[in-house]
Amino acid sequence: MGGAFLAAAVLARLGGRIGLPTIPLFILAGILLGPHTPGWVLLKDPHELEMLSALGLVLLLFYLGLEFHLDDLKAGGRRMAFAGAAYLVLNVGAGLGFGLALGWGTPEALVLAGVLGISSSAIVTKVLVDLRRIGNAETKPILGIIVVEDIFLALYLAALQPILSGADSLAAASVDAGKAFGFLLLLALAARFGTRAVGRLIGTEDNELLVISFLGAAVFVAGVSEWFGVADAIGAFMVGLMLGSTSSGPRIMKLVHPLRDAFGAIFFFAFGLSIDPGDLPVVLWPVLAAVAVTLVMNVIAGVSAARIHGFGAQPAANISTTLLARGEFALILATMAAGAGLDERLSPFIAGYVLLLAVLGPLAAGQSHWLAKVLPGRDKDVPPQVTDVSPTKEPSAAR
Repeated sequence: MGGAFLAAAVLARLGGRIGLPTIPLFILAGILLGPHTPGWVLLKDPHELEMLSALGLVLLLFYLGLEFHLDDLKAGGRRMAFAGAAYLVLNVGAGLGFGLALGWGTPEALVLAGVLGISSSAIVTKVLVDLRRIGNAETKPILGIIVVEDIFLALYLAALQPILSGADSLAAASVDAGKAFGFLLLLALAARFGTRAVGRLIGTEDNELLVISFLGAAVFVAGVSEWFGVADAIGAFMVGLMLGSTSSGPRIMKLVHPLRDAFGAIFFFAFGLSIDPGDLPVVLWPVLAAVAVTLVMNVIAGVSAARIHGFGAQPAANISTTLLARGEFALILATMAAGAGLDERLSPFIAGYVLLLAVLGPLAAGQSHWLAKVLPGRDKDVPPQVTDVSPTKEPSAAR
């Protein structure tokens, strides 16, 4: 664990001198020190960091929930739902079509629909924090799309599991989907009506007790969410949504910063450990084609979301590039596909695709002004680059 922290820190410092974002550098550190590359191996089994990696994902999404206030969700709910639905139709539909065009099989195509269609919540959150765009106007629809994706994710996984396991029971799949949706509804009701009670329960002047309380709540609800078939990330997000609206919200946001940055780095490092570069040449051309499809679909979806919200070219470019990265969910699907005995090319394809977009996404987001120059629309209503400068919202420690 110490070696992982130090390796991530050294590479991030070196990359920061030439303006590289931290996310691909954390991933690169994991690849270089993992079991699949020559030289010194820090960890032979990437699963040894599995719990710490999960904690990093939970804290990243918990912080995202703290930033995403209920008033924002209620005010833009309909437009966010339209933008999220448009994003899913374009990207999941393109992923399904791409999978069928590859000819690897129908179950493989259904897996690729999710791989190409769902953004990485962890990377999106980290990009917004690192680029200090939390306060940008277009960040609200970005977060709304992430929420819609997470809701879709719970239902998609519940429907996909019987297909991968060979089960032919529609009733069993319906029960799993209903259980997931019911728990999501329960979390939404708690966030809507239980904020005051939660605030009284968690409120304390002692920082030590406050840290223990919010950390315990986020991790516990994330674990229960997973048990109900809902992504642990959305459970942590909903806890952050509730606590962010309490009187303790600003203090929690400040206290969670170092935890989020430290364990977020471990999440991306562990992601790098799981990648075997030797498997990538076999699927190089399909990976490049899939990346091109995703780039095109994200630009179309970004422009659509910007128009729904009345934004111009620069916000559209920010939406398109921020949502570009794929990550943790794609790796979950790769694991499921391998366990189901699907086409052996699927796992290296997913690894290569995710690695390229995990690197390209943050880089493209940082240079989104170049894309804005060729997109339609003018930025007369929304400032092109509004940065987050409030005193409680500090830049990433890794940055």
